Amino acid sequence: MTRTIYIVDDDDAVRASLHSLLSVRADLVIRSYRSGDAFLAEAKELDSGVLLLDFHMPGASGLDVLHTLDGNGTFVPIILTGQGNVGLAVQAMKAGALDFIEKPYEADQLMQVVDGAFARLEADTDAAARVDQASAKIARLSPRETDVLKGLIEGRSNKVIAYELDISPRTVEIYRANLMEKLEVRSLSEALRVAFAAGLFPKD
Repeated sequence: MTRTIYIVDDDDAVRASLHSLLSVRADLVIRSYRSGDAFLAEAKELDSGVLLLDFHMPGASGLDVLHTLDGNGTFVPIILTGQGNVGLAVQAMKAGALDFIEKPYEADQLMQVVDGAFARLEADTDAAARVDQASAKIARLSPRETDVLKGLIEGRSNKVIAYELDISPRTVEIYRANLMEKLEVRSLSEALRVAFAAGLFPKD
């Protein structure tokens, strides 16, 4: 699996150093930007990846970039900060950065943090895929089947659901069988997991 990492730093030497260090990984695609503004200009068109983001840059600062991205899930940002700027780095983490690395950085520490960021990105991607898959299944249901599913989620019996929807219990059973087939599940608990994963109904 190819992984993409974006280096955003106005210091040519830092970008070159990071590029050289990261190039030892054959599975990494590395792209560099000299400013936050340059990165943001392309951000919407970029593949998901890990973002090594300098805190202090002319134009859009690292914090500005984070606020603009606003936790969109496409990028996992890591802040690069000078020594003594830990307070600012913490501020950046509150704005969505996963971690921060003080300059000058240790190569092993950097790679460890980068690996952690990719693990986070891949976990988020898998979770998003599960949500999309569940949402697609829920979209197959008719309005009546959705009503029956909602009744089941709320713990109602077939008879109570039938009464509330003004249909027969036998009809509820038919809707229930149909929705189970459309959701590709064999049990009520599996159907509930699909519904919750899709965000169809709140868990509390």
